[in-house]
Amino acid sequence: MHRREFLRGVSGTVALASVGVGAATETTTAHPGPYRPLGSVSIPNAKEGVPGPDGDFAYVAKMDGFAVVDVQIPSDLQVVAERTELESGRETGPLRMVQDVKVEGDRLVAAGPANPVRGEVLQGVALFDVSDPTNPKQLAFHETQFPIHNCFLRDGLVYLTGNMGDTNALVIVDASDDNLEEVGRWSPADRNAAWNEVPTNLWTIHDVWVQNGRAYLSHWDAGTYLVDVSDPAAPEFVSRIGGRSPKELRNLPEEARQVLRLPGNDHYAMANDDGSLMSINKEAWQFDGEGRPGGIELWDVSDATTPTRLSTIDPPKSPGAYGGTWTTSHNFDIVGDRLFSSWYQGGVKIHDISDPANPEQLAWWRQPDEASFWTAKRATDGVFLASSMGRRSNGRGGLYTFPIEDGTDRPQKDPPSLTTEAAGTTSEQAALAGETTGRGSGSDSDSESGSDSDGGGSSGVPGFGVGAALAALVGAGAWRRVRR
Repeated sequence: MHRREFLRGVSGTVALASVGVGAATETTTAHPGPYRPLGSVSIPNAKEGVPGPDGDFAYVAKMDGFAVVDVQIPSDLQVVAERTELESGRETGPLRMVQDVKVEGDRLVAAGPANPVRGEVLQGVALFDVSDPTNPKQLAFHETQFPIHNCFLRDGLVYLTGNMGDTNALVIVDASDDNLEEVGRWSPADRNAAWNEVPTNLWTIHDVWVQNGRAYLSHWDAGTYLVDVSDPAAPEFVSRIGGRSPKELRNLPEEARQVLRLPGNDHYAMANDDGSLMSINKEAWQFDGEGRPGGIELWDVSDATTPTRLSTIDPPKSPGAYGGTWTTSHNFDIVGDRLFSSWYQGGVKIHDISDPANPEQLAWWRQPDEASFWTAKRATDGVFLASSMGRRSNGRGGLYTFPIEDGTDRPQKDPPSLTTEAAGTTSEQAALAGETTGRGSGSDSDSESGSDSDGGGSSGVPGFGVGAALAALVGAGAWRRVRR
């Protein structure tokens, strides 16, 4: 009997209690006792994890490709397919460092390498048919001249982060006919040529999220850009939130090591269903002796030209900073009035954001010796999933499922401390060596020539992720200029 048939055959009471799906999982009767995961499965080198459209399956990037996980029984997850060694037949293949996958309907894209790799290596995005999740079939591959840290799939279009050394652009690829062909690009430098005078590692495009013809671009110290992509061949600027001006960044001394500092660099952004509320997270630290990490900001963007910051969700407290316990926000998900978030070793959380000026924490679970969470995404009405990179101590990565419940009165039993763990760079910290985020007021901070007039605030300098990887590979000189 197939798992789907089994679920349909189980009585409603038992299914709700053991499987944790449906509206009844909003109550404590579906998951009694302290708040905790419903289940997990090991996936070495797990990175981004996303649910399929019906929540029955999840897709997890795992560096050498991706895995498909049957999550229909959240307490009994099963890996049902893997696709690795993508494009291994090419002279420069296979595709390596696949850290991101995205799914829409029965199509999946997997992109890489996430960061620059020395030598002649394959770079690009693969398109798969996942109408049968247990047997993904590759349809096409689009080779690029740049690494792809993150990607997005919406309405038959693939959106790629195109950090190319001399400029940083959103690259749009048409996949509507199961082929892959570039149709458009957009860069902050298209709007303001002054960005061409700024080292590109200070304004890398780290991530992209798209909804209703609008792209939300996380551009590190340049802030977050909202861009109209309703015509993918001719994207148009809408607004900019946060970020330092080109002049500020251009004049930073080369020796200034602010790459990990708050007010940081914009790392990931997404909006709610109607586009009136947007969240931006901050992967950086305030070096004030406590190593305070960045959190998640909630912005009113009902009028995108005049964004207003409503509140900030603070991260879990932790010792040190980059070399200690990571508790900055990584990826998150907004569905209705719930925000699901991952905080690396700080665990995963659920917040009620029905009043975005006063977000309320509903649940928190962490196990810092075991899990370092990359993302948190809603799968069904009663379950969200979170991928974990694992930790050096156990070498385990994987996918977890959690109940969507108010665990305020049933917190995790004996939760491990985040403030007593010994500092020391972990494997995931060394591997990522570079992702940060930004903070701003939504108003321009520099009205002089060479600055944007599209809004900005204060921000720090990126140092993790693609920015640091590029800098390490080609050196400071290839960033064109730190000063002019």
